[in-house]
Amino acid sequence: MRGLVRRLPGAAAVMLLAAGCGGVAATEGAEDTVPLRVYAAASLQQPFDELGEAFEAAHDGVDVEFNFAGSSTLVQQIRQGAPADVFASANPENMDKLVEAGLHGSAPVDFTANTLMIAVPAGNPAGVTDLTSLTQEDLHLVVCAPEVPCGAATEIVEQAAGLTFSPVSEEQSVTDVLNKVTSGEADAGLVYVTDVARGGDAVEGIAFPEAQEAVNIYPITTVKDSEHLELAQEFVDLVSGPRGQEILDGYGFVGR
Repeated sequence: MRGLVRRLPGAAAVMLLAAGCGGVAATEGAEDTVPLRVYAAASLQQPFDELGEAFEAAHDGVDVEFNFAGSSTLVQQIRQGAPADVFASANPENMDKLVEAGLHGSAPVDFTANTLMIAVPAGNPAGVTDLTSLTQEDLHLVVCAPEVPCGAATEIVEQAAGLTFSPVSEEQSVTDVLNKVTSGEADAGLVYVTDVARGGDAVEGIAFPEAQEAVNIYPITTVKDSEHLELAQEFVDLVSGPRGQEILDGYGFVGR
């Protein structure tokens, strides 16, 4: 597998999929590989890495290639002709753009959800306690851009709390926000609960009640012009099925 995806021992990974995914092998032969290109929201990187490993182990000759980025960026790439087989969005709005363009191969399936959390560097040097803290004049706040799902959710919680944020930057993916917090470039950022978990000891999370006003639903679909629609549908089925849900739950995502 290229890029970000790691490999599991073959036998163990096959066992993970024994009940939930068929054993369709590549038809090109053992010497060739079939690339399955999965375009997925940046917040899905860890669970999808794990799902990709298991999918490869159960499908001889299939090479799962991930493109992780902001959902708005991914759908724009697909609409411009990028060779995607599967698209997983962090909100329905960007999935709607794909559907409106007639580029979905199957009906989108809502497969998980996520909520926002305040992320601060370890030790919380700015003393952030809640959303109101994020309006302090000297606070370096980083958020996602409005067109990105985490940015749209940020606007909702901002309005729900009756606050006005003045971020020092608006990023194109939630990963970029998290990186600025963990590196100390920002005093605080609004990311998903799952990103705080991913940040480990470098970040602390602060929950706030307004997050429930902006729960992000994640849909997934195959892409119409995929050269491997059968494999693409199998990957969608894996993600939305019991094994996929188990893995997503393990990374802090909210089950369907």
